[in-house]
Amino acid sequence: MNIARPDEADRPESFDGDPVVGVVLAAGAGRRYGKSKILAAQGEWLANAVSALTVGGCDDVAVTMGAAVVEAPDGAATIRVGNWADGLSASVRAALTWATEKNNAAGVVLHVVDMPDVSGEVVARVVGQSGRRRDAVVRATYRGVPGHPVYLGADHLLAVMDSLNGDVGAAAYLRAHADIVETVDCADLASGRDIDEP
Repeated sequence: MNIARPDEADRPESFDGDPVVGVVLAAGAGRRYGKSKILAAQGEWLANAVSALTVGGCDDVAVTMGAAVVEAPDGAATIRVGNWADGLSASVRAALTWATEKNNAAGVVLHVVDMPDVSGEVVARVVGQSGRRRDAVVRATYRGVPGHPVYLGADHLLAVMDSLNGDVGAAAYLRAHADIVETVDCADLASGRDIDEP
């Protein structure tokens, strides 16, 4: 099993600007997949997602967990989502609450556990486009199709939390504020495909 681990040597030499935090959304049960995706590939998907955030420029990284709880990869904190069954909104709310507690954070990068081919290069491109601005919103796209990761500047976090409902994450906020969402195409780096079935 080849599990990517965050490696400080792989990170760019410096990340200029205010800190950015990253969260892997992984609290769901993965009903269509047949098990919680945090367990997929013996934990390789989770390790890859944490590594992508770390290598891509996030100064602190956490993982939301709920339906299944595992040991977080090295360098990542655990965010327990007790109400994970309420849907994706519960996981995103927990992630953004954690991010807002990082008072000096310029923004948060939301990533998902079920896009295992997303690398640190993808995250770095999104963070680079954001300029680590507190007012920026940046979303990776793949041949015009929106996907993850998503950068939410700190100025938007409370409003995003207010928009959360049911099994919808930040997508409602992104649609409602499409005029401010910057997109960056990453199709040369990853497929952009989230894996919903085995």
